[in-house]
Amino acid sequence: MNGTILVTYKILCKSDLNKTLTLDELLNNEKIAKVIKSEFAKGFRNITLVNNTQDATIKLETQKELHQFEVDKNDFADILVLAEEHATTNKLFKKECERVELIDIQTT
Repeated sequence: MNGTILVTYKILCKSDLNKTLTLDELLNNEKIAKVIKSEFAKGFRNITLVNNTQDATIKLETQKELHQFEVDKNDFADILVLAEEHATTNKLFKKECERVELIDIQTT
Protein backbone atom coordinates (compact mmCIF):
# COMPACT_ATOMS: atom_id res chain seq x y z
CA MET A 1 0.00 0.00 0.00
CA ASN A 2 1.19 3.47 -0.84
CA GLY A 3 0.55 6.51 1.30
CA THR A 4 0.79 7.55 4.89
CA ILE A 5 -1.32 7.66 8.02
CA LEU A 6 -1.53 10.73 10.25
CA VAL A 7 -1.97 9.54 13.85
CA THR A 8 -3.24 11.81 16.64
CA TYR A 9 -2.92 10.71 20.27
CA LYS A 10 -2.86 12.04 23.82
CA ILE A 11 -0.92 11.05 26.93
CA LEU A 12 -2.98 9.54 29.78
CA CYS A 13 -2.13 9.85 33.47
CA LYS A 14 -3.37 8.00 36.55
CA SER A 15 -4.78 11.20 38.03
CA ASP A 16 -6.83 12.16 34.95
CA LEU A 17 -10.52 12.81 35.39
CA ASN A 18 -12.95 11.06 33.05
CA LYS A 19 -16.52 11.12 34.33
CA THR A 20 -19.90 11.29 32.63
CA LEU A 21 -22.86 12.87 34.39
CA THR A 22 -26.49 12.86 33.32
CA LEU A 23 -28.52 16.03 33.37
CA ASP A 24 -30.80 14.31 35.87
CA GLU A 25 -27.89 13.80 38.30
CA LEU A 26 -26.97 17.48 38.04
CA LEU A 27 -30.50 18.76 38.58
CA ASN A 28 -31.00 16.48 41.58
CA ASN A 29 -27.92 17.98 43.27
CA GLU A 30 -29.19 20.57 45.76
CA LYS A 31 -26.25 22.93 45.33
CA ILE A 32 -26.56 22.95 41.53
CA ALA A 33 -30.34 23.40 41.69
CA LYS A 34 -29.97 26.31 44.12
CA VAL A 35 -27.46 28.08 41.86
CA ILE A 36 -29.67 27.63 38.77
CA LYS A 37 -32.73 28.92 40.62
CA SER A 38 -30.91 31.94 42.05
CA GLU A 39 -29.44 32.82 38.64
CA PHE A 40 -32.48 32.32 36.40
CA ALA A 41 -35.50 32.58 38.74
CA LYS A 42 -34.46 35.22 41.22
CA GLY A 43 -37.37 36.47 43.32
CA PHE A 44 -39.70 33.57 42.45
CA ARG A 45 -40.94 30.95 44.91
CA ASN A 46 -41.87 27.28 44.62
CA ILE A 47 -39.69 26.66 41.54
CA THR A 48 -38.84 23.11 40.46
CA LEU A 49 -36.35 21.98 37.87
CA VAL A 50 -37.73 19.50 35.31
CA ASN A 51 -35.62 17.46 32.89
CA ASN A 52 -37.52 16.42 29.73
CA THR A 53 -34.63 14.60 28.05
CA GLN A 54 -33.58 11.13 29.18
CA ASP A 55 -30.07 10.83 27.78
CA ALA A 56 -28.56 14.31 28.04
CA THR A 57 -25.06 13.90 29.45
CA ILE A 58 -22.14 16.07 30.41
CA LYS A 59 -18.62 14.71 30.30
CA LEU A 60 -15.91 15.94 32.66
CA GLU A 61 -12.42 15.10 31.55
CA THR A 62 -8.91 16.39 31.94
CA GLN A 63 -7.95 18.62 29.03
CA LYS A 64 -4.97 17.17 27.18
CA GLU A 65 -2.57 18.31 24.51
CA LEU A 66 -2.85 16.32 21.28
CA HIS A 67 0.28 14.99 19.57
CA GLN A 68 0.66 13.86 15.94
CA PHE A 69 3.04 11.82 13.85
CA GLU A 70 3.01 10.23 10.43
CA VAL A 71 3.67 6.59 9.46
CA ASP A 72 3.44 4.45 6.34
CA LYS A 73 0.17 2.65 5.68
CA ASN A 74 2.07 -0.63 5.99
CA ASP A 75 2.59 0.13 9.71
CA PHE A 76 -1.16 0.26 10.47
CA ALA A 77 -1.06 -2.80 12.76
CA ASP A 78 1.68 -1.21 14.89
CA ILE A 79 0.15 2.27 15.32
CA LEU A 80 -0.31 1.99 19.10
CA VAL A 81 3.28 0.79 19.62
CA LEU A 82 4.56 3.53 17.32
CA ALA A 83 2.58 6.15 19.25
CA GLU A 84 4.18 4.95 22.49
CA GLU A 85 7.62 5.07 20.86
CA HIS A 86 6.91 8.59 19.55
CA ALA A 87 5.93 9.72 23.06
CA THR A 88 9.05 8.13 24.54
CA THR A 89 11.35 9.62 21.89
CA ASN A 90 9.89 13.10 22.43
CA LYS A 91 10.03 12.70 26.24
CA LEU A 92 6.28 13.22 26.66
CA PHE A 93 5.90 10.59 29.39
CA LYS A 94 6.16 12.00 32.89
CA LYS A 95 5.63 10.57 36.36
CA GLU A 96 2.38 8.54 36.42
CA CYS A 97 1.73 9.40 32.73
CA GLU A 98 2.79 6.32 30.84
CA ARG A 99 -0.10 5.45 28.50
CA VAL A 100 -1.36 6.79 25.19
CA GLU A 101 -4.88 7.00 23.77
CA LEU A 102 -5.35 7.10 20.01
CA ILE A 103 -7.67 9.96 19.10
CA ASP A 104 -7.70 10.00 15.30
CA ILE A 105 -6.25 8.07 12.38
CA GLN A 106 -6.33 9.74 8.95
CA THR A 107 -5.10 8.17 5.74
CA THR A 108 -3.56 10.23 2.98
